[in-house]
Amino acid sequence: MSTYRPVAQPSPVPFLKGHGTENDFVIIPDPDNAVPLSAAAVAKLCDRRAGIGGDGLLHVVRSAAHPEARSMADRAEWFMDYRNADGSVAEMCGNGVRVFARYLRRAGLVDAGDLAVATRGGVKEVHIAKSLETDGGTADPEAVTVRMGRAVLPEGDVSVVVGERGWPARNVNMGNPHAVAFVDDLDHAGNLFTAPPVSPAAAYPDGVNVEFVVGRGPRHVAMRVHERGSGETRSCGTGACAVAVAAARRDGIDPAVTGQPVTYTVDLPGGRLVITERPDGEIEMTGPAVIVAEGLLDGEWAELLDTL
Repeated sequence: MSTYRPVAQPSPVPFLKGHGTENDFVIIPDPDNAVPLSAAAVAKLCDRRAGIGGDGLLHVVRSAAHPEARSMADRAEWFMDYRNADGSVAEMCGNGVRVFARYLRRAGLVDAGDLAVATRGGVKEVHIAKSLETDGGTADPEAVTVRMGRAVLPEGDVSVVVGERGWPARNVNMGNPHAVAFVDDLDHAGNLFTAPPVSPAAAYPDGVNVEFVVGRGPRHVAMRVHERGSGETRSCGTGACAVAVAAARRDGIDPAVTGQPVTYTVDLPGGRLVITERPDGEIEMTGPAVIVAEGLLDGEWAELLDTL
């Protein structure tokens, strides 16, 4: 007489969906770093037709549980293991770290106020707006401010080409690489589905995010961006910081020289970010971070992640 033994089914995997100025992300909470996330699995999850869809994926892991973040565990409990939509690994994502912090607050893992988040670009200091500021004024309940670190401006000329047009660009590193080109019309950037050629290629051995920028007024610019590994996105936080720094230098402003902070408003297709560069070089970015949905990957999807 045979005995029926049911086949164990893989446990569903929780996920959330969020965005910062419409730069959207799949969020996978995984404190113990137990969910297998190969490049193929991430690309599948970020696929807008066959998966959940997103410009990237935020893998939420305790720093002590991830080999790339253990050295930061004494400074930041949580590590943002960020992946581009094609599954490739990235150093940092400015919009992503705001959404990451919003998730931690929603899940009750941190309090409103200040916290530290570990990233491959170093530990980032984040401030989640409280419902009331100390002066009694109401704060934007979705606003999150991130101290993005200092910009590095490598020497050497770079240029960007789209079709028959070309522009000089500013090389700015915000923990990840950027080429910032000032143009007359944002339509000149083309469709940005594919990466615009940047030269010399040796300036960006690991690829580059390319920003196209126009002026909107005093200390006010608008931009479009091609993010490496994702194509054109509705917003890029590190890109907005790079653009603000490049715009300030183009305008002859360097807070390290003047001793005064400078703030630029940066409009992106998905919304607005406010970027401040302080005299010590620290850059702060403020913008919205929204969680829009949560659910479970069903058992077949969970099993698929194990095989990709």
